[in-house]
Amino acid sequence: MASAREEAAGHAGGLGLSRSERVALAGLAALLVFGPFAIYPIFLMNALCFALFAAAYNLMIGYVGLMSFGHAAFFGMGSYVGGWTARYWHLDPLLAIAMGGATGLLMGTAFGWLALRRQGQAIYFATITLALAQMVYFVCVRATGFTGGEDGLQQVPRGRLLGLLSLTSDRAMYVVVAAIFLAGFLAIVRVVHSPFGQVLVAIRENEPRAVSLGYQTRHYKLIATIISCTLSGVAGAMQAIVFGIASLENVHFSMSGEVVLMTLTGGMGTLLGPVVGGFLVTAMENYLAPLGNWVNVLQGIVFVACVLTFRRGIVGVLGARTGWRL
Repeated sequence: MASAREEAAGHAGGLGLSRSERVALAGLAALLVFGPFAIYPIFLMNALCFALFAAAYNLMIGYVGLMSFGHAAFFGMGSYVGGWTARYWHLDPLLAIAMGGATGLLMGTAFGWLALRRQGQAIYFATITLALAQMVYFVCVRATGFTGGEDGLQQVPRGRLLGLLSLTSDRAMYVVVAAIFLAGFLAIVRVVHSPFGQVLVAIRENEPRAVSLGYQTRHYKLIATIISCTLSGVAGAMQAIVFGIASLENVHFSMSGEVVLMTLTGGMGTLLGPVVGGFLVTAMENYLAPLGNWVNVLQGIVFVACVLTFRRGIVGVLGARTGWRL
């Protein structure tokens, strides 16, 4: 009988997936299909928005080794632009979400170009992205005509999909969110398993050697940053459409901290880890909310316990113990 490790290294499928990854992806698809029949759809949609956000962030930190402390800027501005265009320009919800993604793309190109000009230790990239994100936050605080200030951009309509299907129903909205999440997640999977993704891993492991092989590593890192920021903007715009509001909380540096915790808790450098981390953090915030100010304390305890117990993240540890590549 084949060992678990041999099972994990099974023949690659159309996306370059191992057998274990195809099984895990099938399980995720089953969750998307049957989840709303057992779980509150609003909770699921919120979790999927954060799961896509964390998966996009993981592409940078897990596969390139770039630690960004400013991803809230792309998530938050994506939510503002997506919400604004849906409310005031009356765009189709898909177009409004695409506008959020375009915002992430433009900001990611500009921020990535600036941050990657400073070569050296990863701390430089992290510090520059944090500084740029804080600039975005203070602009949002001042631009009350656009962001609504502390009240947020409210009354964002869900609209009608392609002008035909009303998304006021949670079930209808969930189908759209699940489809966009799955498309974004599969795009990340394809990038990771492509030759481009293998170069990213090579840069993470030994950038000087990748340079010696003739790769323009800065270009690869910039492209990975743009892809990550674009999907982060899509996730933010989706959340604004789902909940009908975009708030300053989405561009605050604490949101950047949350996505780091999602990724580390679930498993950095794994495909399913950020998804698990996104669901875990969302569940904690949802079910611990009645505890009021104690929520942050309990979250801290849980995160410390996870880091000490699962140093590779929940999915990373499970993959190492079973021999499955997840």
